[in-house]
Amino acid sequence: MDRDSKDPSTSDSEIARLFRVYRTVHEMVKERGYVINHDTHTDLSLFRERCMKNGLIVKESMMFQVQKNDNPNEQLLVTFPDEKPVGVKYLKILCQRMIDSKVNRGIIVFPGTLTAAANKAIQAINMRETRHYEVDTFSEADLMINITSHQLVPKHYVLSDEEKKTLLAKYRLKETQLPRVQATDPIAKYYGLKRGQVFKIMRPSETSGRYVTYRLCF
Repeated sequence: MDRDSKDPSTSDSEIARLFRVYRTVHEMVKERGYVINHDTHTDLSLFRERCMKNGLIVKESMMFQVQKNDNPNEQLLVTFPDEKPVGVKYLKILCQRMIDSKVNRGIIVFPGTLTAAANKAIQAINMRETRHYEVDTFSEADLMINITSHQLVPKHYVLSDEEKKTLLAKYRLKETQLPRVQATDPIAKYYGLKRGQVFKIMRPSETSGRYVTYRLCF
């Protein structure tokens, strides 16, 4: 039951909403190949225990850092700012934190919007040829549900560089001959697909049982 409007505590409906966002982020990060070594995202009571203090959600407590399964040097930091909108000041603090912690990828899950200046700064960061880190952004509304769980969304796999090379050689293709998917596509964003990477997409088929296609991110 939600609390009285005069009660400053976080309402039950808001707690449930943020838990859904928190759970989806963890599912997304796991799909990207990072190690999740706690169960906070699977149980609402554990989420309350970790992320609440004196009846209030503490966004700082929702933040977490993980590493890749196959490369511990690939670190990811996920943050949940309170600011509305999230601006350049927050971005500068985050980037410095990533540099200090030797983290090469960050995800900002923001509650409202990003300022135009912050958006521009993030684009500049991610387009640098010599970048040491990059930043992904999602609104909380984007992550209320896991879009990859929908029955109409086929299974996607991100090919490794070696798998991409093998694919092109097998079919004697140049990568520009592959069908394309934009980096801003919701599924591409979910998997953190970078320009030049390739999706392997597996769809059910009535005749062959499985139909495989490929998409190049551009």
